[in-house]
Amino acid sequence: MKKTSQQKTGRRGEDIAVDYLAHKGFKLVARNFRYRRAEVDLIVQKNKLLVFVEVKTRRDTDFGFPETFVSPEQAELIIAAADHYVREHNWEGLIRFDIVAITLEPDLKIEHFEDAFY
Repeated sequence: MKKTSQQKTGRRGEDIAVDYLAHKGFKLVARNFRYRRAEVDLIVQKNKLLVFVEVKTRRDTDFGFPETFVSPEQAELIIAAADHYVREHNWEGLIRFDIVAITLEPDLKIEHFEDAFY
C-alpha cells in the first residue's frame, strides 16, 4: 500500500523526533504503540522517566502551529494507551506526556513541549 504525502510527512517527523530525543539522552522504547483506538507515536525513556510522545509535523505554519493540533480527545486516548502500557509492563517509575512539534519549511524547527498534557 502506497503512503500518502501526509503519512510520509508524519513518518519523517517521527524520524526527526527520534534523533532529537536521542541527542537529549532518551532511549527509544517503542514506536507507534497501539491500544484500542489510540496510538502513541513514541515512547522514550531516560533513567527512571518514561515519556509518551505525540509528534506533530507540518510542512509550514500556514494553517497553524503543529502543537495546536493535539485535541483534548486525542490526549485522552494517549493517556489511556499509556495507562495500559504502564500496567502491561509493570512500570514503576515516573511518566510524562510530551509533544514534539516539527515544522519543515521554510527552515526545520523543532519544539519540545514537556508535560504537555495530563
